[in-house]
Amino acid sequence: MSMSLIAAQLLNGLQLGILLFLMSAGLTLVMGIMNFANLAHGSLYMIGAYIAAALHAMTGSFVVSAILAVAGTLVVGYLLERLLLSRLYGVEDLYQVLATFGLILVFNQTVKIIWGQAPVFMSTPEFLSGTVTLFGLSYPSYRFAIIVAGLLVGLGLYLAINRTRVGMWIRAGASDREMIAALGVNIRLVNTLVFAIGAALAGFAGVMAGPILSIQPGMGEPILVLVLVVIVTGGIGSIRGAFYGALVVGIVDTIGRAFLPAIMRALLDPEIARGAGPAVASILIYVFMATVLALKPNGLFPAKYR
Repeated sequence: MSMSLIAAQLLNGLQLGILLFLMSAGLTLVMGIMNFANLAHGSLYMIGAYIAAALHAMTGSFVVSAILAVAGTLVVGYLLERLLLSRLYGVEDLYQVLATFGLILVFNQTVKIIWGQAPVFMSTPEFLSGTVTLFGLSYPSYRFAIIVAGLLVGLGLYLAINRTRVGMWIRAGASDREMIAALGVNIRLVNTLVFAIGAALAGFAGVMAGPILSIQPGMGEPILVLVLVVIVTGGIGSIRGAFYGALVVGIVDTIGRAFLPAIMRALLDPEIARGAGPAVASILIYVFMATVLALKPNGLFPAKYR
């Protein structure tokens, strides 16, 4: 087990964490501010990936397809919130869960009708097809670009939430919706804005994941499970919690899957380790989440404005 291998897996975990942050940043605001359980958030990630792949095949430009895919996902999120989900505010969580679960089925069938059931592949942009050298370690340029892009988005979200008037409305809406509405702020517009931004971030995550994953119907559900772990672990409604929670979950999941089976083979009987190693590695993040909740029920970094 060389240091270069450990460093490479740490970077892979950081890259996964960044993708999870892009997904969880929008959903944690939706859940924290609007008190809305949106299970269809993973479908927006899938839609962003499909739109980007289709546009990339048409234009040949990754940058153009990425921008248009993010814009398209933002529009989908806007229309979804305005036409359907806004009618479910204030109802029991069960109805929100059932409605958004139904949307998952609708979106999965829609992409099957448009693009078919076979996986769709999106090539890595040529200008990011090489490698970068970090402290003597060669690492794929595209994966490193995901890390950089996610960090820039995180910085932008931090500044927007904490340094702008719109961010003040969002924080106030998370704390006391009735009071901010009484002060003349259009809380429905704030809800729509938050949901649309969350959809755009999910779409951006799908765009960035497209060249390194196969794009297929249902690809949003597995990552949604990880995103929910991130939100619960970091603290619902907290962008800071989503950021640090995503990095920790990404690294724990990647390191666990990469090294835990080998460690168990060295310590246990090979037959037992062969079956138990991958199984234990797959549940490691849930053990981590349970431990965090046992010690800090509100998450590692609960929203200060709640």
